[in-house]
Amino acid sequence: MFKVIQRSVGPASLSLLTFKVYAAPKKDSPPPNPMKIDELSLYSVPEGQSKYVEEPRTQLEESISQLRHYCEPYTSWCQETYSQTKPKMQSLVQWGLDSYEYLQNAPPGFFPRLGVIGFAGLVGLLLARGSKVKKLVYPPGFMGFAASMYYPQQAITFVQVSGEKLYDWGLRGYIVVEDLWKGNFQKPGNVKNSPGNK
Repeated sequence: MFKVIQRSVGPASLSLLTFKVYAAPKKDSPPPNPMKIDELSLYSVPEGQSKYVEEPRTQLEESISQLRHYCEPYTSWCQETYSQTKPKMQSLVQWGLDSYEYLQNAPPGFFPRLGVIGFAGLVGLLLARGSKVKKLVYPPGFMGFAASMYYPQQAITFVQVSGEKLYDWGLRGYIVVEDLWKGNFQKPGNVKNSPGNK
């Protein structure tokens, strides 16, 4: 067993030693000519100049190009519409999520009040048979009246804001009609010759 250890340790210890090796050229052979970098095949430059030639378009590429050119206005319109409606849809989704959260944790007595308000709208719809104007006025009016009984503070605020908006719209309409009346009927050229103005 001693001999096996000695033989295996000897070559392993030699592998840890470092040696320097000096190579000397033979005195009989002439010195070789050093090669230049241009002579190596790796760095050779091809002769002549390359020129880019565009390949002709195929029938498929032409038809795809025409289709893209034809659809470009529609795709740009869709992108504009999407960019305009995206914030509105996000706010609508957020409103739906908030409403769902509110209905999950509704205050006590909310659902009976909601039922009474909905029933008032149905009564208004039943009473409005026959006339389109009544169908537009009665259900919201009955529902508004029922809601104002349960939520008087919010109803007062709603009536105040709605009254201000209605007054503002009426005033604007009056100004437009007045401008049209003055512009069309009181011009000097519009006065017709009456029998007394001969």
